[in-house]
Amino acid sequence: MADNLHTETVHADTVLEYKCPCCGGKIEFDSTIQKMKCPFCDTEFEMDTLKNYDAMLNDQTPTQMEWDKTQAEHWNEDETKNMLIFQCHSCGGEIICDRTTAATHCPFCGNPVVMMGHFAGDLRPDLVIPFKLDKEAAVAAFKNHLKGKTLLPKAFKTDSHIEEIKGVYVPFWLFTSQADAQFQFRTTKVRTWMDRDYIYTDTSYYQVVRKGTLDFENIPVDSSSKINNDITESLEPFDLNQAVDFQTAYLSGYLADKYDVSENQSVVRANQRVCATTESEFAATVTGYTTVRLENKNIQLNNAKAKYALFPVWLMTTRWNNQNYLFAMNGQTGKFVGNLPMDAGAFFKWMMGIAGAVAAVSLLVMWFMWLF
Repeated sequence: MADNLHTETVHADTVLEYKCPCCGGKIEFDSTIQKMKCPFCDTEFEMDTLKNYDAMLNDQTPTQMEWDKTQAEHWNEDETKNMLIFQCHSCGGEIICDRTTAATHCPFCGNPVVMMGHFAGDLRPDLVIPFKLDKEAAVAAFKNHLKGKTLLPKAFKTDSHIEEIKGVYVPFWLFTSQADAQFQFRTTKVRTWMDRDYIYTDTSYYQVVRKGTLDFENIPVDSSSKINNDITESLEPFDLNQAVDFQTAYLSGYLADKYDVSENQSVVRANQRVCATTESEFAATVTGYTTVRLENKNIQLNNAKAKYALFPVWLMTTRWNNQNYLFAMNGQTGKFVGNLPMDAGAFFKWMMGIAGAVAAVSLLVMWFMWLF
């Protein structure tokens, strides 16, 4: 039996102390059986198991998840001379567009925007995914999103600013890396049997180690604080095979959101996604046990790099009951997301209708029972 043991080094006298994985008690060497034994639960441990465990602990290194800085260039003067920047005084959003674009309302909150003048500075995107779907497709997707919503307020359907759906290039940081990982799991196998008098349970404890490498390519992290990450991640996936080198011509007729979440700030979310995916993939390989619990993990990133890209998104915001509702459609695939409000009055009528139907059925049943 391979046992999962936790070690603690006591610096005062350099005594190595082992703790029982079953009950957490201190285990000691029993000379009569030539094994380590827990005096609290009587679990026995082979000495070779402890040696292997010590060797593995000594070989461990702390998790390191560092990324190289992006090599994105800055805008040049020729590119920016025909570009304008608008600012929303309500949400603070800054929108980039060309001179031919008339931006009258903020695509994030629906409030009027004010022209600030020429755009200059900041990093120039490395890549862009051009829009594949037009405004008509976005309007159709929004109308389809409203279908069958019986509890949706009527005013929301009639007053929604459907013609104000705007095509916006949303900024993303794309993270690519190779993750060398090692995971340690504490597992159990439980066997139960019974005879005429007793029920017996035998629990075996195991330490399972998994090592390997996962390649991550272009992990997208939204670099705009105006759009909730839940919305942008719900729009995924974007097909990066259709991404092209950025040119200002792709902005013609569309808006572009100016990033306000730095690369360093976005690394936190990228690391979260790397850790979650890596842990899920490795845990899926640990099968055949009654219980599985992650005890320790170590992830080292290699060749970690970032790029700056623009993704196509159709955005529409509408206001109902003093609250803004933002809807978004992937401008490449057509995937549509957005939360809808519920009319309390319509919900009450719906509940009353159900209650009336239940009451009618109950009376009918009682009437048949009285007859027969």
